[in-house]
Amino acid sequence: MPTSERLRVAMPNKGALADASAQIMREAGYRVRREAKELVVVDAEQQVELFYLRPRDIAVYVGRGHLDVGITGRDLLLDSGAPACEVMQLGFGASTFRYAARPGDVTSTNELGGKRIATSFPGLVRKDLADKGFEATVVRLDGAVETAVTLGVADVIADVVETGTTLRNAGLAVFGEPILHSEAVLIRPQERTEPSPTVDILVRRLQGVQTAHRYVMMDYDIRVELVERACALTPGLESPTVSPLHREGYVAVRSMVPRGSTNTVMDQLYEIGARAILVTEIAACRL
Repeated sequence: MPTSERLRVAMPNKGALADASAQIMREAGYRVRREAKELVVVDAEQQVELFYLRPRDIAVYVGRGHLDVGITGRDLLLDSGAPACEVMQLGFGASTFRYAARPGDVTSTNELGGKRIATSFPGLVRKDLADKGFEATVVRLDGAVETAVTLGVADVIADVVETGTTLRNAGLAVFGEPILHSEAVLIRPQERTEPSPTVDILVRRLQGVQTAHRYVMMDYDIRVELVERACALTPGLESPTVSPLHREGYVAVRSMVPRGSTNTVMDQLYEIGARAILVTEIAACRL
């Protein structure tokens, strides 16, 4: 493990995960780079150093213990074969890893035996083929995998699929079940067994950001005799906060409410007599 007292974090320097990784770290209270040319950012106040690396290399650096933790995709982690493991899911960068071919050429994973399969993730494909008991030729490409069939390099491709538009434009269609469901994850070396307070703080902060994204704070006034009905609609995480108002017979209630049900809950509260219903954003929290 690194000897520095600062927590050393690997960050994606480009690609689909870069902006969202920077955003979640910024919301967690860490200083991130302002310009793409910055390779290392030192946040002396938070005792953190951010190292901007190729997303594909992050699992290797972390797995070997050169860095304490890193943000990368689950697909990149597993494909690397590096001795690193997930600490937590980060809730962005969702995608699936799937096989695709020309419609009608290959329609089932049972037909993969003997095929040429082009991919940028040879580790994942070889493992999937081994799990299925098939032998095939895996052709490693660094990019533009979807053109491999058209150019005659491969019969099948295996690639990350988000919307499927790129595959359709290349005249390809997915088949079979997804090889892997991927998203951005925080990773650490597998061999780390000793507790790390700095990693624990980072995890709590990231969890706090995720919770803040999922919930809003709701405040409303209601008559005392209706509190139980209102609190059944807004139970909060542990229990709502109920405070007496200057006006006799009324209380103010504050509770965290799932963001997706905000307007429905407001309608229900209004129906039973709640008024002055206000919703505010949560910037961060600790549970």
